[in-house]
Amino acid sequence: MSSGSQETTASASPAPGAAPYPDMVWIPGGTFRMGSENFYPEERPVHEVRVDGFWIDRHTVTNAEFERFVAATGYVTLAERPLDPADFPGAPPENLVPGSMLFQKTRGPVDLDNYSNWWAWAPGTCWRHPLGPDSTLEGIESHPVVHVAYEDVEAYARWSGKDLPTEAEWECAARGGLDGKSFTWGDEDSLDGKPMANSWQGEFPWQNLTLDGFEGTSPVESFPANGFGLHDMAGNVWEWTSDWFVPRRADEIVKSCCIPTNPRIDSPDKSYDPRQPQFRIPRKVVKGGSHLCAPNYCLRYRPAARQPQMIDTGMSHVGFRCVVRRTGGKE
Repeated sequence: MSSGSQETTASASPAPGAAPYPDMVWIPGGTFRMGSENFYPEERPVHEVRVDGFWIDRHTVTNAEFERFVAATGYVTLAERPLDPADFPGAPPENLVPGSMLFQKTRGPVDLDNYSNWWAWAPGTCWRHPLGPDSTLEGIESHPVVHVAYEDVEAYARWSGKDLPTEAEWECAARGGLDGKSFTWGDEDSLDGKPMANSWQGEFPWQNLTLDGFEGTSPVESFPANGFGLHDMAGNVWEWTSDWFVPRRADEIVKSCCIPTNPRIDSPDKSYDPRQPQFRIPRKVVKGGSHLCAPNYCLRYRPAARQPQMIDTGMSHVGFRCVVRRTGGKE
């Protein structure tokens, strides 16, 4: 995975024995170029980082897998608990009930600077009821679990004997050995006109042409794997990482002439949203984009793309996958 590599695959470095859990893929350690100069400011500048080898889930955690965790532990997600009024000053009392943020397709073009045009607080919505309080998981057991906040995914990872990936680990895995490429499959948005990920085709947030066959989330492994054999590292759902968000990551980790190894942002101090000072809720990095990403609004179904997510907020397009490092899990 050295700088300039174009075709490194998971077999390029021998894995340390069999996978510690089913459906995990070995990612060889090495150096790669992180970030992009061609899209959004928070992805700049491109900088080299080095990661040690690790195992990562072949696909995002599904509804069925999360259901097994809840059945075994009795865990209750944040979206199923009442909200603390102190955390949401000025919020109407009727909104301080269990629920989550739910995407609502608009009837026509709207102001893209105001996300409240398509996002709404939906009482009764949670991972069990992902499309509203009357919805169920029937028929979507193999779709990614959504409406999970950071505390929820940490709890799942601990129970499973795994960890959440760092931002550097996640991006290294997503690139699939195609160092410096825009997408997980190359530099073009599609291949031969065929969508390579579950994203939004058309004018967001009102016109979804569903050229990829899906209006919302899709079953995991519905789209081709990347060079490491990983599915949905672009599109479908955003994925939590363990790093705190900072606007310019390289400024925080590149401190000398040496290439940083296993760098991570481990302090929340700079992660708060300066546009919403009334909410003192730190934010983690989510990666990979989702089925709601569209070129006219959010071209973020790419390895370098990154976005902040408040740790207490689950949404209908955010999920996760886990990793096992050489020193972790049951290896």
